[in-house]
Amino acid sequence: MKRPRQPLFHARQGYRRRRLTDAARLLPILGLFLFFLPVLWRPAATPEPDTAGGGVYLFAVWFILILVAGLLARLLSGGEPGRPQDGEERD
Repeated sequence: MKRPRQPLFHARQGYRRRRLTDAARLLPILGLFLFFLPVLWRPAATPEPDTAGGGVYLFAVWFILILVAGLLARLLSGGEPGRPQDGEERD
C-alpha cells in the first residue's frame, strides 16, 4: 500500500497569514530605517541640512507607517481558520 502523498504546497490562507505576520514584525525595522534615512542625506547647495524637507519626510513616513500598520492589523484580525470568532460557538 502506498501512503497518500503530502500536498506540495501549504494551504493558501495559512501561508498568507504567516506572510502578513512576517510583514507586521518587519514593519518597525523598516520604520526605523526610514526614520534614520535623512541622516544620510547630503545638503543640496548649502552646508546646512534641509530641515523643512526632512520634517515633511518624517511626518509623511510616520503617516504611511500608521496606515500600513492599520491595514496589517485589519487583515490579521480576521482570526485563524477553524477557530471560532468572538460570539460564535463551536459545534
